[in-house]
Amino acid sequence: QVQLVESGGGSVQAGDSLRLSCVASGRTFSRYAMGWFRQAPGKEREFVATITWSGRSTDYSDSVKGRFTISRDNAKNTVYLQMNSLTPEDTAVYYCAGKDAFWRSVLLYRGDEADYWGQGTQVTVSS
Repeated sequence: QVQLVESGGGSVQAGDSLRLSCVASGRTFSRYAMGWFRQAPGKEREFVATITWSGRSTDYSDSVKGRFTISRDNAKNTVYLQMNSLTPEDTAVYYCAGKDAFWRSVLLYRGDEADYWGQGTQVTVSS
């Protein structure tokens, strides 16, 4: 069984930065496409960012493109989300998710395609 554990959330001011981490258990982390999703109060969960298992390809939602960066270190079984220029609209619980991927080009855009989820970490941005 794979476990994903997020950390790095917190309360910050608008314009600040945070880096989220997601550590995975399991020996096949390097075969997982990974994604970050978020859910704000009263809203549906939404896609934020995704990365292939090699780390060569990434993609982002329009709302975070240019401000957030997803990366991974397969030697540490960890995926990161660097968040810059945070705004109050970024306030949400952030979840990492993983998908077993046979093909190296696979990205994870949809939550219902994920095989594993973390417990979430709260990010609160005040103006």
